[in-house]
Amino acid sequence: MTAGARRPSRSVGRPGARRGAACGALVSAVVVGLAACSGGAPGAEGAADDSGSAAAPWRPEPLISQDFPDPDVLVTDDGYVAYATNGPHTNVRVATSDDLVTWEQHDDAMPDLPRWVIPGRTWAPEVTRADDGTYVLYFTAASAEHGVQCLGAATSDDPLGPFEAVGDGMLVCPEAEGGAIDAATFEDGGTTYLLWKNDGNCCGHDTWIQAAPLTADGLSLAGDPVRLFRQDQAWEGDLVEAPTVVRRDGTYHALYSASFYGDDTYAVGHATAPSLTGPWTKDPEPLLSTVGSGGMYRGPGGQDVVPTPDGEMFLFHAWDGAYVERELYGVPLVWEAGRPVLELPTPPR
Repeated sequence: MTAGARRPSRSVGRPGARRGAACGALVSAVVVGLAACSGGAPGAEGAADDSGSAAAPWRPEPLISQDFPDPDVLVTDDGYVAYATNGPHTNVRVATSDDLVTWEQHDDAMPDLPRWVIPGRTWAPEVTRADDGTYVLYFTAASAEHGVQCLGAATSDDPLGPFEAVGDGMLVCPEAEGGAIDAATFEDGGTTYLLWKNDGNCCGHDTWIQAAPLTADGLSLAGDPVRLFRQDQAWEGDLVEAPTVVRRDGTYHALYSASFYGDDTYAVGHATAPSLTGPWTKDPEPLLSTVGSGGMYRGPGGQDVVPTPDGEMFLFHAWDGAYVERELYGVPLVWEAGRPVLELPTPPR
C-alpha cells in the first residue's frame, strides 16, 4: 500500500470503530485489488431495496475468486507464494504474486503423498525455509493407521515444489488427543517453533494450541510440546485452531480461528502473552467476524500475517455468497497502542 494517503476504511480491533464512511479514491495498487468500490447494496447487515426485501450485504472482491482455504503466504526474493488446503485432483494448492493483488495459480505443490496418508484431506499447509535453504512444507493429512488427522513434513529446493514427503512416518500425531492439524511456524530467540492444534473436537476433547521447538533442519521436534491456550470463550464454540503468532515490541500476539468453519460463527480471535509459552490473555470478542464486518466476510478465518515494504497485510479466507468456496481476501493490518487493527474496506453508499 502507499504510505500516507489511503482509501477511507472502517477498522476492526479499535475501540469505537465507526461504520459507514464514504468510498474514497483508490490510491494504492494493493488497496485497489483488495476492495474495489462499486455501486449496489450497502454493506452493513443489509438494507431494504425498493421492493422492501432485505438486500444482501456488500462484499469486496476476493484476491482469488476460487476455493483457496487456510492460506499460508511465504515471502521470497521473487515475491509472494501462497499455499492452501487441497482441492479436486490437487493435494496442496499454490499461487504466486508480485503484489498480493494479482495471483497466478500453479500445479500441485505436493503431487505425491506419503504411504501413511489417506488422500483427500490434505489441509492447511505451512511452508518455511530451513537454515540450509531448503523449503519445508508442513501439512495435515488423514492417517490410514490411526484414522485421525496428523502432521507430516515434506521438502523441496523450490517453493513451488514438488515437495517430497520426509520418511514414511508422521511428524506429530497425538492420537489420544484426537490428532493434530493446522501447523504454523514461529521463530523466537534463534529457535523455530512448530505450532498446531490438537483436533480434540473430533472426539469430545478440548482443543489446545500447542508449540514445540524444531531441529535446525525443521524435520523433527527438538522438545516436548507446551500447551498455550484452549477454547474457553463463548464465541469459540468447541474449538480453537489455525494459530498465527507474531511478536511486537516484546509482546507476543496470537491470531487464531475458532468455532465451526462451515458457517457464520467462524471468526478470528486475538490473544497476548509476555512469552510464547504464556500466560496467554484473550480478547473477549473476535478481531474479525461475520457480524463484526457487517457481513462483508462470511466465516472468516485461516489467517496469516504477511510483511510487505509498506506494512503488514492480513490474509484470510471467507466463504462466497453461496457458501460453496472459501475465497482469499486481504486487508491492511496496523498497530495502535500495541494492538492489531484491521482496516476493512468501506462499503459504497
